[in-house]
Amino acid sequence: MPRRGGLPAPAAARRPPPLLLLRLLLLLLLAAPLQPGRGLNLCTSGSATSCEECLLIHPKCAWCSKEEFGSTKSITSRCDFLQNLIANGCAGAIENPSSSINVVKNVPLSSKGSGQTHLDVTQITPQKVALNLRPGDQTSFRVQVRQVEDYPVDLYYLMDLSLSMNDDLDNIRNLGTKLAEEMRKLTSNFRLGFGSFVDKNISPFSYTAPRYQNNPCIGYKLFPSCVPSFGFRHLLSLTDKVDRFNEEVQKQKVSRNRDAPEGGFDAILQAAVCKEKIGWRKEASHLLVFTTDDVPHIALDGKLGGLVQPHDGQCHLNEANEYSASSQLDYPSLALLGEKLAENNIHLIFAVTKNHYVLYKNFTALIPGTTVEILHKDSKNIIELIVKAYNSIRSKVELTVWDSPEDIGLTFTATCQDGLSYPGLRKCGDLKIGDTVSFEVAVEARSCPAEDTSHAFTIKPAGFRDTLEVAVTYNCLCGCTGRAALASGKCSGNGTYACGLCECDAGYLGARCECEEGASGDMHHAMCREAEGKPLCSGRGECSCNQCLCYESEFGNIYGPFCECDDFSCARYKGVLCSGHGECHCGECKCHAGYIGDNCNCSTETDGCVSSDGQMCSGRGTCVCGKCQCTEPGAFGETCEKCPTCPGVCSTKRDCIECKLFNSGRLADNQTCQKHCKDEIITTVDVLETDDPNAILCAYPVNNCVMKFTYLELASGKSNLTVLKEPACSSAPSAVTIVLAVIGSVVLIGIILLGLWKLLVTIHDRREFDRFQSERSRARYEMASNPLYRKPISTHNVEFTFNKLNRSYNGTVD
Repeated sequence: MPRRGGLPAPAAARRPPPLLLLRLLLLLLLAAPLQPGRGLNLCTSGSATSCEECLLIHPKCAWCSKEEFGSTKSITSRCDFLQNLIANGCAGAIENPSSSINVVKNVPLSSKGSGQTHLDVTQITPQKVALNLRPGDQTSFRVQVRQVEDYPVDLYYLMDLSLSMNDDLDNIRNLGTKLAEEMRKLTSNFRLGFGSFVDKNISPFSYTAPRYQNNPCIGYKLFPSCVPSFGFRHLLSLTDKVDRFNEEVQKQKVSRNRDAPEGGFDAILQAAVCKEKIGWRKEASHLLVFTTDDVPHIALDGKLGGLVQPHDGQCHLNEANEYSASSQLDYPSLALLGEKLAENNIHLIFAVTKNHYVLYKNFTALIPGTTVEILHKDSKNIIELIVKAYNSIRSKVELTVWDSPEDIGLTFTATCQDGLSYPGLRKCGDLKIGDTVSFEVAVEARSCPAEDTSHAFTIKPAGFRDTLEVAVTYNCLCGCTGRAALASGKCSGNGTYACGLCECDAGYLGARCECEEGASGDMHHAMCREAEGKPLCSGRGECSCNQCLCYESEFGNIYGPFCECDDFSCARYKGVLCSGHGECHCGECKCHAGYIGDNCNCSTETDGCVSSDGQMCSGRGTCVCGKCQCTEPGAFGETCEKCPTCPGVCSTKRDCIECKLFNSGRLADNQTCQKHCKDEIITTVDVLETDDPNAILCAYPVNNCVMKFTYLELASGKSNLTVLKEPACSSAPSAVTIVLAVIGSVVLIGIILLGLWKLLVTIHDRREFDRFQSERSRARYEMASNPLYRKPISTHNVEFTFNKLNRSYNGTVD
């Protein structure tokens, strides 16, 4: 294989794959600035060895194809920012392609839909665009959409004819006439069609026993007679003769299925894809009204009946206009329904009973272009429902994208009727008929496909037949590549010259393919060592043709006569090389003006340290690397201007209060006041609250009065000053007040003394009385008993014994 001049085989073998390099570059892009001349230069650090590789690094990178340019020891310098290449003398030989756009077809928007030329109605502009994209270089174009007035409408009414819908069937017998009258208020070109469904006529979805073949309602007392179950029947193609609709409805009878869910999704799909039999017009708005009072069967439910074949999305209506594959194919999936409805520009309107509204509302999120409305149990509100849904559909525009290539990125910005832009939005609502909305579509190619590859995709408003076709080609080749010269003398006849470089033939090396492989020896190697004993090319390159060819690195450039230098091995600050304020040269940061330090993170500017009063860090700190370091306890802020606990803080805030509220004081000049007090929020109050423990109470004299205020530092960095509206003043007491106060005090003292005397006397008397009572209780006699008194009668007891009649008596004689 041919090789670029100056890159021997061993070096090429050690080079990382280009895809890995690009991924690493994306990581570097997130961590480093892209500005030329500052920080990491993505273009020169991208290890691009060809013009095409350079273009892939970043859309701002350009390639210099000039023959005599850059270093003969490195080819990466040819890939750089455009302004750098021009400054380095490459003007006129720069490869820098950009993305371009060409509007191929741009028919103006129509204002009205109906008429003899309705096939030419245009609701989106432009209609065809060709893009030529350079990877990473975003280009954009504007799309306008308008809902034209009096646009033709095709409405297909799809009705559930299961037994529970019997009362609904009675109420729509004359629906066609009434619906046509209402719809003709919105469009002069209206057509109506009709179809019905129940469910698959197989077990377990329907009654399949022989006795139910002709009448599945046998034995059902409430409704003993009904027609056999069926999947879907197309009964009336779209027509402007609404009487036929009424006739078909009047012929219909309900049926009976076994389980609660219905086979409505089978019917929706057939109504969407059988375009010829249904009669959908290309130039009309397509509405499919789906009425039911129960939930639908969905994909995989058919397995219960032994149906394992997925739905193929094709039309299967037989000559009798009945769904012939009902017993062979499974129910369709939501994704298939959404695809077929969008493919045929059909707006699906779910008209369902209230208890199933939430389920079908969730379906609308999965099937684009659908709406859901609540249907009364007897379908009496069906006309109002359809008109409301139609107006809702016509009041919004939503763009959809078809067949978008994987390597193409699309972003949308909507400009709706309010004139505001909404990035990331591709939908506008609350529109009136005739309103025009626009969308900015930004397109970006993420990579380069194979040569001569082209792609196409379609932008289409949901439910519209109008489309915008976008053709995409890729601008990945440099113009100089097409001017390559084989066996060029500029490459010593041993290679191909293209885009300023030599691509050497096999067996040749060197910037001009002047050396043959293996033609080196010890003498040549000695010229590739920085000093005796050191590795060849510092271990970071190969010695070829008496010179070092440095390895390419995904981290940056390796350079120098002996590959001893690079531009990525310098000190970093917060992950940024040289803090973003310097250039890395041979392992050492060369700081930009105004910065010092090993990693250039220290600014020499002191302007940011000067406080509003002109002091350096407000006199409370020192300026280090352009930022204040506060040394005063309690001080903070960018210039240490905040210090609630510092002495004199009240006097500083006093100056702002005087100049802002009273236009007085030393800062009375308006400009000076605004400059020094820009962070002060002053509020006046009648009563000063001092409950906040973080607030500092300050006061200063004003004309024999005292002005009080509180000072509080807010989290935003501003100061909140709460000031009394008026100074607090005290009046001198009068002589009468003083005399009365003295007299009152004397009288009060006298009363207090008398009270104390009375208290002491009372206490003394109580003690004496208590003592008397105590002595009285200790007396030996009572007042009613005299120890000196003796009774006049005395009694003596004499004991004697005598016998009388031989009895002995013991007694007493008084």
